[in-house]
Amino acid sequence: MCAKRILLAENDMPKAWYNLAADLPKPVPPPRHPQTHEPVPPEALAPIFATALIEQEVSQQRWIDIPEPIRRVLAIWRPAPLVRAENLEKALRTPARIYFKDESHSPPGSHKPNTAIAQAYYNKVEGINRLSTETGAGQWGSALAFACAQLDMECKVYMVKVSYHQKPYRRSMMHAWGAEVVPSPSEETEAGRQILARDPECPGALGIAISEAVEAAVMRDDTKYTLGSVLNHVMLHQTVIGLEAEKQFELAEDFPDVVIGCVGGGSNFAGLAFPFLRHKIAGRDIRFIACEPRSCPTMSRGQYRYDFGDTTMLTPLLKMFTLGHGFVPPGIHAGGLRYHGMAPMVSFSAELGLIEAVAFHQLECFEAALLFAKTEGIIPAPETSHAVRCAVAAAERCRETGEEKCIVFNFSGHGICDLGAYDRYFSGELEDYAYPQEKIEAAIAELPVVEG
Repeated sequence: MCAKRILLAENDMPKAWYNLAADLPKPVPPPRHPQTHEPVPPEALAPIFATALIEQEVSQQRWIDIPEPIRRVLAIWRPAPLVRAENLEKALRTPARIYFKDESHSPPGSHKPNTAIAQAYYNKVEGINRLSTETGAGQWGSALAFACAQLDMECKVYMVKVSYHQKPYRRSMMHAWGAEVVPSPSEETEAGRQILARDPECPGALGIAISEAVEAAVMRDDTKYTLGSVLNHVMLHQTVIGLEAEKQFELAEDFPDVVIGCVGGGSNFAGLAFPFLRHKIAGRDIRFIACEPRSCPTMSRGQYRYDFGDTTMLTPLLKMFTLGHGFVPPGIHAGGLRYHGMAPMVSFSAELGLIEAVAFHQLECFEAALLFAKTEGIIPAPETSHAVRCAVAAAERCRETGEEKCIVFNFSGHGICDLGAYDRYFSGELEDYAYPQEKIEAAIAELPVVEG
């Protein structure tokens, strides 16, 4: 009998991260200054980021060593299993082979600590003992709170207000690890006060929370900012996912034809996809699918443009697929997928035709999540349910065509802290929502015009 769970030993954990920038056919467009539109030199990022992280952000080096202290903390839950979803295959009556990389085993229950530990470590080495950040659904906030607890650091989290109230147990996790959590927009920062003055009932957005967290870092010498997705160094740290999966597919004597991940800022998709993407660049036929909500269709309906990473325009301009920095998404339960932009490296890969994007309604995602829970036993996070839905769709196509394809998706996190969303689904309170085109066009109209 073939193993259902393909496991690696602790010493099989990757010893270096993989940097996709080394293998892309062209360089990723650089960040630009918000006023002059000139490329931003790395040293300009020093007020908010640790030096080592800035170096990783601009590196073209293919392999970057993972320091042993980081690997020791990652070993609390890594290597993570690669699981053959045999029961799901049977339920779908598909000839496809479905695998999922199970990132739900980390203490916070998602893939996010893969970069949280690294970012906290590099700041700690440079003498920084306090970090600020934002969080949407709470998965990144809880991951950074966990990382700071491991390294004896302070943590301040600005949590998107709608999620702050929708997901109290994510907030409880952050408190358990010693973090201070504030609903965003707040009265604590100038950015938050500006937003509340315009809209006292604003539900918040990741772009707003980023503005507050960046401001909080800039205003204190003992604080640096950390980001849970979007930036190149975050994508880099997450590649432990795909690098482990490569070894596990060797043990299974299999290899993926289709690689799937949900996308908000892009990190969990990149973590699984980027190590395999280098094989596509080298000529192998692999399909990569990034899955997003129809209510926040960044890649499928946004434009590939330079835009701010935050709402109040504090950050450098990034070239990415964007719905506009003024985009305020509806309060869907996939809070981690409500960001207006997409990681520049993921966006550039899509622009080059290496990956594709699809969008799903939240009801069909919850339906797929329940099928997965009943067949494979794990309740997916609402964000992760988008990847589950896409994998189900790919497997159903194989049933129709008779193709025996190998499908792998990143199971980016469990939904144990999201059961309130499932209760709302069971009671019929959840609705599908496609973001109106006129609102997207209005937000896109506010984008800066940047040449190049």
